[in-house]
Amino acid sequence: MIKQFTDQMGRTISVEWPVKRIISLVPSQTELLYSLGLTDEVIGITKFCVHPKEWFHSKTRVGGTKKLDFEKIAALKPDLIIGNKEENEEVQIKQLMQEYPVWMSDIHNLNDAISMMNGIGEVTGKIDKASKLIEDVQAKFKKLKALKKPVRSAAYFIWRSPYMAAGHDTFINSMMTHCGLRNLFENNEGRYPEVSEDDLKRLNPEVIMLSSEPFPFSTKHIEEFKRICPNAKIVLVDGEYFSWYGSRLLDAPAYFTKVLGVCNNL
Repeated sequence: MIKQFTDQMGRTISVEWPVKRIISLVPSQTELLYSLGLTDEVIGITKFCVHPKEWFHSKTRVGGTKKLDFEKIAALKPDLIIGNKEENEEVQIKQLMQEYPVWMSDIHNLNDAISMMNGIGEVTGKIDKASKLIEDVQAKFKKLKALKKPVRSAAYFIWRSPYMAAGHDTFINSMMTHCGLRNLFENNEGRYPEVSEDDLKRLNPEVIMLSSEPFPFSTKHIEEFKRICPNAKIVLVDGEYFSWYGSRLLDAPAYFTKVLGVCNNL
């Protein structure tokens, strides 16, 4: 049976339903598919889909999120491919669209993530599990206690050499807002603006968050930022909780509470 579904880019796709052979091109959405119980249906993932570990070691890897192996994809004969506007390359996705049904997400905030979960639940035939997951995520975010004064200046860095921070219209910025953190770069041009040392000195954030991904900031980088902003509270954070928009959101509020505990001790 052929069924039609609309993705988050407003595209209508036709799939042979129920889908039996799925390739996921986005780590956070791969984890979501696992949470929805699609172990048999998911046949391909990327080399960055590290969760769950058993899938990382058992599923066929079809390249990276931005460098796909089209021969491996063709050999798997998928009846559905799931991607994301930001994390995958437009040219490669358009090439895939010529041959396969491709459901695309486009996520900037928590509401978009909820919509994505619902959409993937529908197209994979797991709407009941998706609805329960959505209910649980929303309940946990409602219980999240943000900082009492949501004016604390914060900068969230994702890259080094050059320094790059999360800016406006990003999922990271949305998560910072839920925490009551005012992102110093939310009004800058570009979603991930480059930041010079002089910029950072001038802005003088109270909190600097160094993410574990995509650049793996670690303790050795704390002194580097301390030299630039000696009065800032510098926090190493797990980037998966700030940027993964699938079932990882179930545990995000609890993690944010720990981070905010550190920020509250300024």
